[in-house]
Amino acid sequence: MSYIYFKKPPAKQFRLDPFKKRILASVFFSFGLFFLLSAVFPIVKYQIEYSLKFKQIINPLSTKYYERTGSILGSMSTDYTQLSNWFVDNSSGTQTSGSKFLTDGSNTSYTISIPTLKIKDAVVKVGSMDLKKSLIQYPQTALPGQFGSPVIFGHSVLPQFFNPKSYLTIFATLYRLKPGDEIDVDFDNVDYKYKVDEMFEVSANDLSVLEQRFDAKYLTIITCSPPGTILRRLVVKARIVDN
Repeated sequence: MSYIYFKKPPAKQFRLDPFKKRILASVFFSFGLFFLLSAVFPIVKYQIEYSLKFKQIINPLSTKYYERTGSILGSMSTDYTQLSNWFVDNSSGTQTSGSKFLTDGSNTSYTISIPTLKIKDAVVKVGSMDLKKSLIQYPQTALPGQFGSPVIFGHSVLPQFFNPKSYLTIFATLYRLKPGDEIDVDFDNVDYKYKVDEMFEVSANDLSVLEQRFDAKYLTIITCSPPGTILRRLVVKARIVDN
């Protein structure tokens, strides 16, 4: 008995012709370029249009910190939604532990509104840590309406992701404020109205922004600058309006 075997022909391989390959490569390149520019362009625009107007820059950024992280976007392993990681040790260029700066001993909270930025009734917690859940006031600073200045920290991202209802993006457009803009604070059932007095930038290791002046009633708001980076800190100083 004899057998006859038929060899199965090889499966036809799918191949793109050179023209379609070039089209596909161009599409992927365009998408990559778009996403890169969407991250870089807002930072460059900020540096050109806004950063120049902030005349007062105190203590340039520690070069040790920049060299250690290797990026103005910060370390990928660092959680910048935790306020303790915002403070930089000037000697080592590393983030300090949270216990050195903040304590969770206070349950005080109040709300803040910034009409120009469409921020309404954002919650501020005193002595908290988590910037994903609220704005945070440094606990050893004055409360609203008192002589001195509450110092409020908030998170920021690239401006195109700004959402006034999200604490992760709430201060992404803080740099657009101008002297004279209004900030409203509702504390202990009393409304306090502040007006922006000045805006400037400081380095990531500059804690002078926590200092208190008792000659008047102030308000200090701080976020990262340029938005979406950890290069510097943008500081907004406001003064209370007498009713």
